Amino acid sequence: MNRYYELIKELEGLKNPGKAKLLSSFFKTGKGEYGEGDVFLGITLPEQRIVYKKYLDLGTAGLKKLLSSGIHEHRLVALLILVENYKRSGEANRKKIAEFYIKNKKGINNWDLVDLSAPSILGHYFFNKDKSLLYNFARSKNLWAKRIAVLSSFYFIRNREFKDALKISAILLHDKHDLIHKAVGWMLRELGKRDIKVEESFLKKYYKTMPRTMLRYAIEKFAKDKKLFYMTK
Repeated sequence: MNRYYELIKELEGLKNPGKAKLLSSFFKTGKGEYGEGDVFLGITLPEQRIVYKKYLDLGTAGLKKLLSSGIHEHRLVALLILVENYKRSGEANRKKIAEFYIKNKKGINNWDLVDLSAPSILGHYFFNKDKSLLYNFARSKNLWAKRIAVLSSFYFIRNREFKDALKISAILLHDKHDLIHKAVGWMLRELGKRDIKVEESFLKKYYKTMPRTMLRYAIEKFAKDKKLFYMTK
């Protein structure tokens, strides 16, 4: 655990109260907000990317402690380490990392934490496997489990496998949370970059009833006249 304490000490040395205040506001940590209670040290992502590379040898116990921490940067650095180690691993160790990620997903509880890790770990891991767990996440009542399901599909989209991304999007079509509207719309937009016909086929089926934020994100790259068609009908 010495490496764990070295990492904690290094992060403490980088804390910036001014930036911490700004980040707390940006990530909605107030009472009743989606990031309620999250604590920031005020360390920028580029700074954290420099730090995590020194601690790729951190063991499972240290990573678990980081992911259970109330400090945002602790959890983020843990996820950066997991993503990098996943990329460098063979199939057997990737399975262990994916299982560890799922088991400790309670600590993956803000949109940046989900977005930087879910595609690279669960998206890659489940690409050629049964995806039932991701569908269970999509149907969950937990905001972050749902976002993990959506962002995991980003890996599928990048590899031109659209079926599951569209099914997950349909499950979440009428979700109440703005962060899910944005995530689904973003994935539809990314899908459209690869195959606009597939995206428009989905939109023509659902655009009249999907949340406006979701639709705006989905059609962001469309020509002006096509945007007007979808937004005014």
